[in-house]
Amino acid sequence: MAITRKHILLKDNNDTGFGGNPDNYGGRFVNRDGSFNVRKEGIPFFQRFSLYHTMLNMPSWRFFGILFAFYLSVNFIFACIYFLIGQGQFTGVLAVTPWQNFKEMFFFSTETYTTVGYGRVNPIGNSANSVAAIESMLGFLSFAIATGLLYGRFSKPKAYLIFSKNALVSPYRDGHALMFRFAAYKDHHTPTNVDIKVNAAMLIEENGKTVYKFYDLSLERNHVESLPMNWTVVHPLTSESPLFEFASEDMKKADLEIYVSIRGFDDVYSNVVQQRTSYTHEEIIFEQKFVEMYRESDDGKTTIVELHRLDEYKHINQHK
Repeated sequence: MAITRKHILLKDNNDTGFGGNPDNYGGRFVNRDGSFNVRKEGIPFFQRFSLYHTMLNMPSWRFFGILFAFYLSVNFIFACIYFLIGQGQFTGVLAVTPWQNFKEMFFFSTETYTTVGYGRVNPIGNSANSVAAIESMLGFLSFAIATGLLYGRFSKPKAYLIFSKNALVSPYRDGHALMFRFAAYKDHHTPTNVDIKVNAAMLIEENGKTVYKFYDLSLERNHVESLPMNWTVVHPLTSESPLFEFASEDMKKADLEIYVSIRGFDDVYSNVVQQRTSYTHEEIIFEQKFVEMYRESDDGKTTIVELHRLDEYKHINQHK
């Protein structure tokens, strides 16, 4: 059963771009890596697909794997064409068996495609020269595109933030607060003018119908001038909070999900960077407290941020 409207004391809600019908949703709205858990259908794939954006945003291992596979595939295709054209269209071929001839054609293709051209094997027939001319042009275009993609991936502004795996409901002043923390993990990377916005999505009953509602969560602090260390984000669970007096079971019934959006300025890129994440009700732990994740250096001159302790917490009654 969903949480009813009378449990929600905050009147105004904020629509974050998702609709309100819970019957049409599957899983969380935002993945932990910040991507949206949405798949689009209804129009042809190639109309939705953007090769440029896909290549810029895919993992590095997949990006370089695709480049290498493309390189091998193109040269294999041209090697087959040269092999079918025949050994008589080339000079300098030392092959005796068909397999040796195919290898010669494959490596000639790689030399033509990359414009290396070592010189032992040369095309002399019109057919071979025509195919080699097409391949060399394709090689120029391919490497120009690959260079642009590499530069785009290298120069793309990134936030380089890591978030705690869990959000906690911890003691705060005379009550409790919802807390999570994050930090910039790159050396010599300190975002400035950092703003954070946190929203909550939950199921409630309104006029006899179960709908999703989205609420802005007020924070103890939603802006810092710089982020050299970690930042523990605190949402006080006061009577003005839509999560006031929520227990773990209440969050589960409401199918609660917390959205986090962070924007800041990066001096290296001279640009604004942004990163998102979310916490579902399963990732919110009660009656725990984050442990400190920084210490003084041995010489007493530097503060050490212990990033490996970002996810560590303890029970509120547990001693250090």
